[in-house]
Amino acid sequence: MLLAIDVGNTQTVVGIFRGEELLSHWRVSSSEDRTSDEWALMIGSFLEMAGLSFSREVTGVALCSGVPRVTQALKEMTERYFYFRPVVIEPGVKTGMPILYDNPKEVGPDRIADAVAAFHTYGGPAIVIDFGTATVFDAISERGEYLGGAIFPGMQVSAAALFAKAAGLRRVEYTAPRNVIGRSTVEALQSGIIYGTVGMIEGVVKRFREELGDAIAIATGGLAETVIEECPIIDYHEPWLTLQGLRIIYERNVG
Repeated sequence: MLLAIDVGNTQTVVGIFRGEELLSHWRVSSSEDRTSDEWALMIGSFLEMAGLSFSREVTGVALCSGVPRVTQALKEMTERYFYFRPVVIEPGVKTGMPILYDNPKEVGPDRIADAVAAFHTYGGPAIVIDFGTATVFDAISERGEYLGGAIFPGMQVSAAALFAKAAGLRRVEYTAPRNVIGRSTVEALQSGIIYGTVGMIEGVVKRFREELGDAIAIATGGLAETVIEECPIIDYHEPWLTLQGLRIIYERNVG
């Protein structure tokens, strides 16, 4: 079985695959202070709860990470407890997708995993919108080339900055209010957060399509469910797109 690990700036998603089937998945904080032994203990506990064996059933590890200290800890965990090296999305790894960024090394590994999975599943042209610490748009051509994208502050990051700077405003639940025109400060904040994000998504997707053609829009990431019901311009919701991309890239490198 394949252990797939997607390390984000805020959260880490761990999944276990048997073939192409994602059996279970878990989400934890991306603590930079967690050691390789602590990662092993945590992941082993998750697998045990799912009725799986950490020591006997994991035959491969695929990893993408934008947090160097966590990357190193997970590499050490894999080599110490599984006695093989993980497949890490980094320069030199076969992705099967040409990267047409001016400097391909600047593209985040999670963005590459998302693009590979999106093209593998839906073809191109395609647009991936990943709702996380940042809201990230990625564009894939009809021929399966990674073209580039756009990066915005994430919904929670933007809201946190507002609450930090405006003493009279308090934190609210990230949910759509009764009406777009809020009848209270709470509803006005919710309207701005949710529908402001929706308006941004719709505007950027339309502009991407002007350059790409009739591209499929795919949403992923931990915050996607907060807005996708209000955003009909999104065609598909794939919450585990990055894990699927890791699985595909692992297979292209290991066979």
